[in-house]
Amino acid sequence: MKKQFNFYKILFLFLGLGFFISASAQEVTVTGTVTEAGTGEPLPGVTVVIKGTQQGAISRVDGTYSVQASPDDVLVFSFIGFKTQEQTVGDREVINVALEPEILGLDEVVVIGYGTVRKEDATGSVTAIEADEINRGAPVSPEDLLNGKTAGVRITNSGGAPGAGSTIRIRGGSSLSASNDPLIVIDGVPVDNEGVSGMRNPLSSINPNDIESFTVLKDASATAIYGSRASNGVILITTKKGREGQPLKFNYHGYATVNTIDKTVDVLDADKFREVVNNVAPGGVSAMGDAKTDWQDLIFRNSIGHDHTFSATGTIRETIPFRASVGYTN
Repeated sequence: MKKQFNFYKILFLFLGLGFFISASAQEVTVTGTVTEAGTGEPLPGVTVVIKGTQQGAISRVDGTYSVQASPDDVLVFSFIGFKTQEQTVGDREVINVALEPEILGLDEVVVIGYGTVRKEDATGSVTAIEADEINRGAPVSPEDLLNGKTAGVRITNSGGAPGAGSTIRIRGGSSLSASNDPLIVIDGVPVDNEGVSGMRNPLSSINPNDIESFTVLKDASATAIYGSRASNGVILITTKKGREGQPLKFNYHGYATVNTIDKTVDVLDADKFREVVNNVAPGGVSAMGDAKTDWQDLIFRNSIGHDHTFSATGTIRETIPFRASVGYTN
């Protein structure tokens, strides 16, 4: 009985030792180097994790790493700003990985004084209005495209005529005697706050149909690049341009409008007005004459407006992009 017990004890001992040797044989030490695909430079701080577990390691300063894994395991390499990559271990003990940069949202950029930044990286008060967000309808000046699209920006038109000046205020006025107008920058060229000589409005030099986007800089951090001229904010205007490799293309945009008065001010006609004057001051009617002029009828009239823009875009010799346009507004 005692010999039989020893036999089973020795049998279990050998079985356990076999399982341990088998498990140890399956796990190997996987090493390698993580680099950047474009430059070949080593990437420190890359997370190397066995997929489905929390077991892993982090690459060192020289980009090297070491992790215990089985042939069936999948190593996941991840790093901020780079595409995540997966590698199956298999019979390999050395796995070198080159991570590719991950570029997201390249079209979601806003223009600032010294270049462009991604919208989520902009820390100042910046509002970007793209072409698809611009006001539609019948604009006669660039201000009509921007009006009502940006919080804190108030635009008051002095008249509906083409080229008429407008009062633009960003977050209200800041001075009682100096100018409160914002700085206007057209394709990187600042336009003086006093306007262009011979024009009532500096923006009159731009056809509204040639504008691609607006960017409004409201606070000091965003306007610091322009100095004291930008103390009342900055309006950056980007116009449409040709693209390299673009085929020759012609575009026409036009519209016509008819304006009529909706209603007139309800006032007394000439006879009733004379009656009121006679009741208040008898005898005063004789000095008023007998005219029956309807002044509102003389002041107001129907008006017809029309706007035409013709543009051509393309590439000269496949390397020089161009865009030309001509517009007419009445």
